[in-house]
Amino acid sequence: MELLRIRPFAVLYVNATVIFLGVMAQTIARGWLAFELTGSNAALGGVLLAFGVAMLVATPWGGVAADRLPKRLVLQVSIGMLAASSAWIGLAVAFDVVQYWMLLGSSMIQAAAFALFGPARMAFLAEVLPDGSLPGAVSMLLVNSEISRVVGPAVAGVLVGSVSFGIEMVFLASAVLAAVGLVMTGALPAGRGSDEGPTTSPWEELADGFRYVAGRSELSALLLCGFGVVMAGMPYLAFLPTVASDLFGLGSAGYGVLSATSAIGAVTVGVLMSRRSYRGSQTRVFVMAGFAFGLGVGALALAPVFWVAVLVLLAIGGASLAFQTANQSLLLGLSDMAYHGRIQGLMMLSFGAFGIAALPLGALADAVGLRWVLGGMCVVVLTVMAVFALFTRGRLAREDVLRDLG
Repeated sequence: MELLRIRPFAVLYVNATVIFLGVMAQTIARGWLAFELTGSNAALGGVLLAFGVAMLVATPWGGVAADRLPKRLVLQVSIGMLAASSAWIGLAVAFDVVQYWMLLGSSMIQAAAFALFGPARMAFLAEVLPDGSLPGAVSMLLVNSEISRVVGPAVAGVLVGSVSFGIEMVFLASAVLAAVGLVMTGALPAGRGSDEGPTTSPWEELADGFRYVAGRSELSALLLCGFGVVMAGMPYLAFLPTVASDLFGLGSAGYGVLSATSAIGAVTVGVLMSRRSYRGSQTRVFVMAGFAFGLGVGALALAPVFWVAVLVLLAIGGASLAFQTANQSLLLGLSDMAYHGRIQGLMMLSFGAFGIAALPLGALADAVGLRWVLGGMCVVVLTVMAVFALFTRGRLAREDVLRDLG
């Protein structure tokens, strides 16, 4: 907690808490609203498809903005977009004019906002923190977001399931929280880029970022593996409403429990990882967590009763957090600070990709059954991890050791 004594980091930390609490609560309301409006897995996947396409288009430019412009300005624009998208849907539901296309539009706006918010926030850390404290700060922010994913869905699930105006309440409260986060950014420094003008065009900076990654096989391998695992495995989140309703006969409250359970597993693993040093073993954690995540998705496909699914989701959440933490730590450690924003932008592309994969997977689930689709997702994740483990052959692990010794 020493890092919280550094004022800019404390502001970023509390700001992230406010923002993610509202956004995570909103995902429950949006998923349930999409299911109520359409009643199909394909429609649930469609919301994520809209998010994913917008994310894929916008995220590389979010990384460029993080390396090019004042970080505070980028954060303010992104948070303003989050507030507007939440208020739009909340008011549409309150006045009984909401339609499915509005959910698609809101998802696209949020994707563009996160494409700016994520890289700028991570790049800001390197500017405001002393040397050597970045890994601890990253871990704290990841755990913080997962805690929000516990509290937000739990509260939203209760509101949606027990209050007649619960859906609009969740969206409007999310807009208010985003507005609070926007005000808080006024306490941050402007960030690098406020005094000097860019010397190259955004296109040139984007191309330079791609060349930088392409010229370093270790970065390429990590990004491609993360891309494949997230794209193939993370769509399980889109299907939790159907898991709760169709597989186990529960409603929105069951959906909230399942979503919150996954987050609880992530928080538990995140806290344990933050208390231990993984010097020289980040790649091992990365590989083991990836395999565990894939096996967890397969176990969810086979879960016979609700309480088994709850236990499985605890493991899935923990493995997912460990995988993302190790991936992010390796990427930051193996890249130069001048490219951190663009590296973060490229890493976030995987979350756009999983949104794109959710629609065809949802349509396939409607056709052949959700359990079969979850099983197929398990096979793909395990295959991606096996290929990564085979072709890296310990090279990244040796580089971890050499970097620690150096």
